[in-house]
Amino acid sequence: MLASAFLILSCTKKTNPFLITPNSIGSLTKESKVQELETIFANDSIVKRVAGDEFTGNTNDVEVFETTTGKALLSLEPTEQFDSIATIKSIRILDNRFTSEKGLNIASTFKDIKENYKISKISNTLGSVIVTINELNAFVVISKTELPSDLRFDTTSTVEEAQIPDTAKIKYFWLDWD
Repeated sequence: MLASAFLILSCTKKTNPFLITPNSIGSLTKESKVQELETIFANDSIVKRVAGDEFTGNTNDVEVFETTTGKALLSLEPTEQFDSIATIKSIRILDNRFTSEKGLNIASTFKDIKENYKISKISNTLGSVIVTINELNAFVVISKTELPSDLRFDTTSTVEEAQIPDTAKIKYFWLDWD
């Protein structure tokens, strides 16, 4: 009896609270509902940020803060506004402890992305480039200040992988579960 209890306990795998996978971040999964966030982040502080109301269509993001330090960890956007049974559509990662299995986090560089992931798409916007990584259900934003000067003010050209310096830092890191 004691041996079987030990075997069950030793086989129980604890979830890494900072591991990013295509379908989860720590204990939060694509199937997790807004109403479950208080339980999932029981050791953290949950702040529901309501901007506007249900008639204006503005979002009601949920922010997760570390209780002991007050440090921002994540910003979550639900699939449906003002719906407690909605799932999470997107997650902005705010703390560099959240890391993928291949070591990608908000403190990473473009070199880390291209050495570990297949880049699915690069989009050129007014002030940044958006690098999509389908295998992680993620995208990162790199400021155009990290790019060569001839690309900084050009929104019409296609930005190629080879044009982004290895040292370019990630400005924003998002998981996109929509």
